[in-house]
Amino acid sequence: MIFRQLFEPLSSTYTYLLGCVETGQAVLIDPVIVAVPRDLAELERLGLTLACTLETHIHADHITAALELKKRTGSRIAAPACDRLPCADLGIEEGTPLQVGGITLQPLHTPGHTAGHFSYLAGDRVFTGDALLIDGCGRTDFQDGDADALYQSVREKLFVLADEVLVYPAHDYKGRHVSSIAQEKMRNPRLGGERTLEEFRKLMAGLNLPYPDFIDFAVPGNRLCGVCPGDLPDELEKHCRQMTASPQG
Repeated sequence: MIFRQLFEPLSSTYTYLLGCVETGQAVLIDPVIVAVPRDLAELERLGLTLACTLETHIHADHITAALELKKRTGSRIAAPACDRLPCADLGIEEGTPLQVGGITLQPLHTPGHTAGHFSYLAGDRVFTGDALLIDGCGRTDFQDGDADALYQSVREKLFVLADEVLVYPAHDYKGRHVSSIAQEKMRNPRLGGERTLEEFRKLMAGLNLPYPDFIDFAVPGNRLCGVCPGDLPDELEKHCRQMTASPQG
């Protein structure tokens, strides 16, 4: 399998490119609209054809590139079926693998950050979106977030995977690229060790995080699979402009 971890610095988002060596088909997990030129260039450089884009959830901090990539490449849009996005070509459900060439992705419904959140297991790697971050987890105070559900998702869906499975999150804000199930079970300060559900509830309730700057534009835009709003304030226009730098993980 061809694998690339791509980083978008504005929202600190990781996009994952998985390519099948035999068929030349590829999938992009959580692509970002400002990084479309980067992703297209990487696909061309690797000689891959984009078969589909795949969302872990409806994002609140960036606009997905799913619709724009479909327009440019003919790729299909795959997203959690429970989010009922009319623009999605394929609804993802737990128990029904997503096959892209020789690559098999096993969907795991991991609600809590959002109600429709999914993680994806591909062999020795799991793409955890915002459900499980490196030494952290996504917030649970909007988009039908639920601390109890997130605790159960991580403990019962992710921490039961083999210790050696590599954890690739949707974000990291400290320059880290990858973790493992063993590491997160042992030292994740929010969900690891002997952390109880009651302790996790109190921890999440006490975060007092600011309201996300972009959420009121990102969520409706992402419900349309990636439409930048026409009334975007000047200070937020950067979220829809092509980015000038594109580090790769």
